[in-house]
Parts: sequence; structure tokens; C-alpha cells
Amino acid sequence: MWRPGFPYVKCVPAHVYGAHRSLCVYSYVHRGTSQRPGLVLGLDRGGSCRGTAYQVATENVDETIAYLRDREQVTMVYHEVIRPILLQGGENRIVPALFYIVDREHEQYAGRLSLEKQAEFVRQGVGKSGPNPEYLHNTVEHFIEVGLHDRHLEKLDLMVNGANNRVGKFKS
Repeated sequence: MWRPGFPYVKCVPAHVYGAHRSLCVYSYVHRGTSQRPGLVLGLDRGGSCRGTAYQVATENVDETIAYLRDREQVTMVYHEVIRPILLQGGENRIVPALFYIVDREHEQYAGRLSLEKQAEFVRQGVGKSGPNPEYLHNTVEHFIEVGLHDRHLEKLDLMVNGANNRVGKFKS
């Protein structure tokens, strides 16, 4: 959410039903390696969550999907799906959206880990997109900026990154 990586026309708050955000994917590339996996967020089936929907210009759709496939499907840990989302922030309408839902049968599916185990994987993870603690911290900071509070992730961030290193630790 905090680094979409593609041009967009606008972004709005959105709500998805039938999937929830979870720190449930071992990262072998972006925030870890297969020898020392990191841990990243994925959409897992069940529940619901709030997030951000990005509208892409028609002429950029194919390029954006190619970019997302290249970034998100390096190890094929996700199923690419189109599902309805509820746009919020004055929009209040349902539209189709592209998602990447974690494949629970994939070797990188971590499922539910204890907070201590999550902290262990986050602390050790470093991949081609940088250190896993940075990913966690920037995610928590972005959530706070957009009014999303995830007590679990905030607690994990304090465990991994410490209370004295909060706002702006990793952002340039």
C-alpha cells in the first residue's frame, strides 16, 4: 500500500470482503531468501479488511498488470483474482479489482505464527527490496497515516524496531 510502484489516476479507501490481511507469507526474494526467509503481508481467504484501491488509466492497464505479476508472482505464492471491492471515501460503490490472494498450498504460506516467531522471521529477513524490519515499519507508519490501525502489526513493529525508532525511521 505504501509503495504501489506504478502510475495511477487516483487512490481511494476501499473495503474487501472474503479476504483479510495477514503476515502469512515467507519472503524468499523481496524481504528475505529461501535460506533466511523474511515475512510479509498477504491477503488470505476469509474475513474482510480495509485498504487502498488504485485506479489505473486505461492505457496503463496492461503495463501495470505486467509490473504487478513480475513483482508479486516471482515464486507464484499468490492466486491472481478479480473480486468486487467497496470503494469508500465518498465513492461508496462496488467495482471489480485485481487481487493477489495467498495460495495456502504453497511452501511459502506461513499460516498463523506466534508473535515471537513472526518477530524472528522479520528480524532476519533481508532481500532484494531491503530489510524486512524496514518493510514492517514502513507498512505500520503508512497504516497510521491513512487511519488504519493494526494493533498486532504495531506491537510487532515495537518488538522488532523498538519504541525509540518510530516515526520516519526508514523513510527518506
